[in-house]
Amino acid sequence: MTEMPRSQVFDRAAPVASGECEAIGFVLAVAGSSSRVVFDRAALLAAAESADAVAATAGQVGSQIKMRVGAAWLVANVRSLQLDSVSGDRITAEIDFLGEGDEERLTAKLYNFRRGVTRYPVPGCDVFAVTTGDLQQVYSADGRASIGIGAVYPTRDVRASLYIDAMLGKHFALVGSTGTGKSTSAALILHRICEAAPQGHVVMIDPHGEYSAAFKGNGALFDVSNLQMPYWLMNFEEHCEVFLTTSGSERQVDADILAKCLLAARAKNRLGQEIAKLTVDAPIPYLLSDLTNLIQNEMGKMDRAGDTAPYLRLKSKVEEIKADPRYGFMFSGMLVADTMAAFLARVFRMPGDGRPISIVDVSGVPSDITSVVVAVLARMTFDYAIWSRNEPQRPVLLVCEEAHRYIPSDSAAKSSVGHILGRIAKEGRK
Repeated sequence: MTEMPRSQVFDRAAPVASGECEAIGFVLAVAGSSSRVVFDRAALLAAAESADAVAATAGQVGSQIKMRVGAAWLVANVRSLQLDSVSGDRITAEIDFLGEGDEERLTAKLYNFRRGVTRYPVPGCDVFAVTTGDLQQVYSADGRASIGIGAVYPTRDVRASLYIDAMLGKHFALVGSTGTGKSTSAALILHRICEAAPQGHVVMIDPHGEYSAAFKGNGALFDVSNLQMPYWLMNFEEHCEVFLTTSGSERQVDADILAKCLLAARAKNRLGQEIAKLTVDAPIPYLLSDLTNLIQNEMGKMDRAGDTAPYLRLKSKVEEIKADPRYGFMFSGMLVADTMAAFLARVFRMPGDGRPISIVDVSGVPSDITSVVVAVLARMTFDYAIWSRNEPQRPVLLVCEEAHRYIPSDSAAKSSVGHILGRIAKEGRK
């Protein structure tokens, strides 16, 4: 077996920055996605004795290292470690490049850090430990609007921040095991966003009623007592999830009946009569009594009694939901007079009046329609972003707390909420 290159690299490593830093390894291989470096165990042990807490962690998984390329410092993150099988005093590490910064001529310190790498090192390039001063440059907020979320480990004074505009310009998630503070972190971030943008528009879906107390002073709180979501805002797919109780071929029969009667019910509205090509998905108000009467009329056209079963199922379900007070927040007859503009203005906080966030508490919503309520809210958010492109921009931030509660993994692909959140995830940064 051939000997690994640069066997004497550690013996002749030149000190950097007035003797404060010495090489702890060298670059072995470089690739676009991931690169490899070799650490010297003795150098890592010596670095561990450093008074600098950051430099003392050099070579550990999750720590940062740096290397000089021309007049710049490249910073990388250590992803994995493996003991070299040939030489027991060497450790091979997989690294991921984080970014680069300029090198100060007199002190060789890193400054003006930016994400991304414009020039990669060549194999054999010396590797050095990152210091606390380097981390201060890497994590400095540079004057842009940001949210302080804590200190960068293992320091106590290097602040970790999130750029608000950069974060809101893409999809993001807070992940972690139970009890690690996801909800607390979400509340902190949302509070800072509301402080930075008091006229913003944030909609948070809260499945457990945890956030109402946290945003009582600067948010609009909605639950089953005041949400008043008009049922006619549902599209056909969402209607099917609420009103259809069968599966297989019977479900398709029921769906065909519902589509025909729902379209006729919408067409009775004056707004529906003004639309040349009205569809079953159009958000046109209709009366639930009109829907049941149309189902009854269609059932009367059947020749055989056995053919009326689908109509009876559908009519019974509509009447059951209409009579159940638990569904009153959505299926009340009073909501037929509401308009989509009024509902969106309430929920999207337009105008915000100093309360830029809406907390939609769905903990009191019957479990069988929770996913439909979330689907309507998510679809309204997405459709608003699509259809208001030619108007003054009013971006809406949609926050889903514990999305797995209403998007079960085994049926997410078939549910309306799975469809709309999947679509938002793919193309929803509007």
